[in-house]
Amino acid sequence: MADVVVDTNVLLVAEGRHEAASEECVVSCVDRLQAIMASATVVVDDGYRVLGEYQHKLDSMGGKGVGTAFLKWLMQNQANPARVTHVRLTEVAANRFAEFPVAALEADFDPSDRKFPAISNAHAQKPPILQAVDCKWLRWWPDLAAAGIRVEFLCPDDARRFFAGKFPDETLPELP
Repeated sequence: MADVVVDTNVLLVAEGRHEAASEECVVSCVDRLQAIMASATVVVDDGYRVLGEYQHKLDSMGGKGVGTAFLKWLMQNQANPARVTHVRLTEVAANRFAEFPVAALEADFDPSDRKFPAISNAHAQKPPILQAVDCKWLRWWPDLAAAGIRVEFLCPDDARRFFAGKFPDETLPELP
C-alpha cells in the first residue's frame, strides 16, 4: 500500500462518532484504517497540525474504536519514516499554505481542511487524500485532480446523500 493523507473525518467515522454515516461507510473507514496500519505510510505535516487535530477530536485515552487505535498507532510510529512521513508546510497566514495546490480554490475550503491538499502537494508523490463523509469535497476534487491531487471517497454514497441534503438546489456532483 502506498502513502496516504487521511482526513480527520475518516477517523471519526471509524470511531462511530458520525451518527448519520451508514454502516457500510463505517466498515469502509475501519477497513481502510486497519489496512493502513498494516502496510501503508501516512503523510502528515511537520507542524503537528494533523496530529493535533486528531488528538483534539478523539480521546486517545478513553476511545475504544478503530479511529482511536489509528491515532495511537500514528503517535507510536511518528518517528518511523517507513510508517509516517512528515512534510514541511509554509503557513503564509492562518490556515493558508504556500503549498496549497489551487490558489483560486483555497478561499472556498474550510480553513481546517486546507492542510490536507497542502500536505499532499508538498509530498513528491502527491499521495491521495482519503475522505469519508465531508460532502464539500465533491465540489473540490475536480480542481484538485487537475493539479495532480487525488481525493479518494471511502463513502461515496454517504457523501452524495449528505451533499443532496445540504445543497438541495444544486446538481449532485460526479464522483472521481
